[in-house]
Amino acid sequence: MALNPYIYEKKLIVQKQHLDKQDHVNNVQYVQWVQDVAEEHWKKRATQEQLKKYIWVVVRHEINYKKEAFLGDNISLQTYVGKATHVTSIRHVLIKNSDTDKLLAEAKTSWCLLDASTKKPSKISEELKRVFLQ
Repeated sequence: MALNPYIYEKKLIVQKQHLDKQDHVNNVQYVQWVQDVAEEHWKKRATQEQLKKYIWVVVRHEINYKKEAFLGDNISLQTYVGKATHVTSIRHVLIKNSDTDKLLAEAKTSWCLLDASTKKPSKISEELKRVFLQ
């Protein structure tokens, strides 16, 4: 029986500093949210030993922008880890308007696991894969 990915959710409200010249959320802000929710998810699920031993670095971001978000909008960031290879994993992030459930953006990010002391790629063990499964 295959396990399901654990979906982690973070909520926030669009603030003035998130906006661009068109008064909607800046595309760069979406990238920051993708990174922030990934880091928060890792810190909430990993053990203290894993947090000390490993770090994750981004190899690639893919973001599809669907709809605009505006000042005061309630936002939901939902993330989960999908496929993992030897040293990389794919993280998915859905960014939605919490009030309407409309999809604002979706991201697929490749992350590489590094040994925190050597900064060299480290094998993603079955134990680490289970961190992101329920």
